[in-house]
Amino acid sequence: MTTRRKGILGTAVGAVVLFVLSVLYVFYFTIQPPRVQAAADASGSTQLTLQTVGALGPDYEHPAWVSYLVENAKGEWIHSTEIELPANTLVHVTILQYDSATGLRNPFFARPQGTIGGVIDVDGKEVNIVDPQAPAHTFAVPELGVFVPLPGVAGDASNTCSAAPCTLDQAHHTVTFSFRTRGPGRYRFQCFVPCAAGYYAGNGGPMQRYGYMGGYLDVV
Repeated sequence: MTTRRKGILGTAVGAVVLFVLSVLYVFYFTIQPPRVQAAADASGSTQLTLQTVGALGPDYEHPAWVSYLVENAKGEWIHSTEIELPANTLVHVTILQYDSATGLRNPFFARPQGTIGGVIDVDGKEVNIVDPQAPAHTFAVPELGVFVPLPGVAGDASNTCSAAPCTLDQAHHTVTFSFRTRGPGRYRFQCFVPCAAGYYAGNGGPMQRYGYMGGYLDVV
């Protein structure tokens, strides 16, 4: 094969590789999950209900992946982390946490921050700090200064959830708290517990894929 032909072949192969990588980037990182609008209540506040699951189950693209789900105004659980909230509003959050503990790598996140009163309610008990080894996940919105640890379900718990959406009769912790939104903007939220089993240091897969353990609060 002549040098010229080798050059042409190399260019063609490079173009194909670039095309494939571009398609993969679009598929994995730019496809937007459905936007879910949080429900308003009569007082003018907003109610946001989420659940975290240890495995989505067979009805989803990645059955073994951990993920957030959000409840819409009809009471349906939606696999999405694209959430619409009103600006400058008090948001009451309920998170049903079904996954087992992984533990924090940074104990800084063991103390709730950015919530009203600097506290959270775990199964009816108000707390201002949790054991750093207890969390399965966190709900963290760095731009708003919100960091909430979500304690994990005991490893020997009975009736654990193996497929989303999970139900109230399955083993879980109920975590509630409130925070205030700021002006309009797009605010990133993320789990800061490396909870992607099977990936290097727990930081691949659902930790990096939009719509699983990270997403956006679209404040309007």
